[in-house]
Amino acid sequence: MPYTVTPTGIPDVLVLEPKVFGDARGFFFESFNARDFAQATGLNVEFVQDNHSKSARGVLRGLHYQIQHAQGKLVRVVQGEVFDVAVDLRRASPTFGRWVGERLSADNKKQLWVPPGFAHGFVVLSESAEFLYKTTDYWYPEHERSLLWNDPAIGIDWPLEGQPLLAAKDAAAALLRDAEVFAP
Repeated sequence: MPYTVTPTGIPDVLVLEPKVFGDARGFFFESFNARDFAQATGLNVEFVQDNHSKSARGVLRGLHYQIQHAQGKLVRVVQGEVFDVAVDLRRASPTFGRWVGERLSADNKKQLWVPPGFAHGFVVLSESAEFLYKTTDYWYPEHERSLLWNDPAIGIDWPLEGQPLLAAKDAAAALLRDAEVFAP
């Protein structure tokens, strides 16, 4: 199997570790293969968009989601390291309002599957990081929402030194109690 798949504290959020072939020349691995992804995860998803961002140390992006056209995301880091977070916003879920986090880096090559119905974000831990992710639906800015990164009702334990660097929309994001969430 080209992936090792491990459920997180929220079983729908999965950590995927690819099989990496390395030697003195470097390494090779398949970062995505639809057939193997479906076999390893039991999910049959279609990715329609790839995104790539670069951010400096301390930048926190998120917690983002789309209230309509909810996106599943397969995320990874190709340079640097981030702490990646998913928050369950599915009101009928037994894990509603809970979060899971995972360190993703160019070195560990881990990927995180964030299903539709979750808010997603990350903070950069290295000098900079390049972050790649595949989405199951297109970006619709009119449906994009942000959940406040430090909402005490959620209690994310971000590995931060000081305050993060935030976009204006993320600094003004909604608390969970006021956020639009996914109905059953």
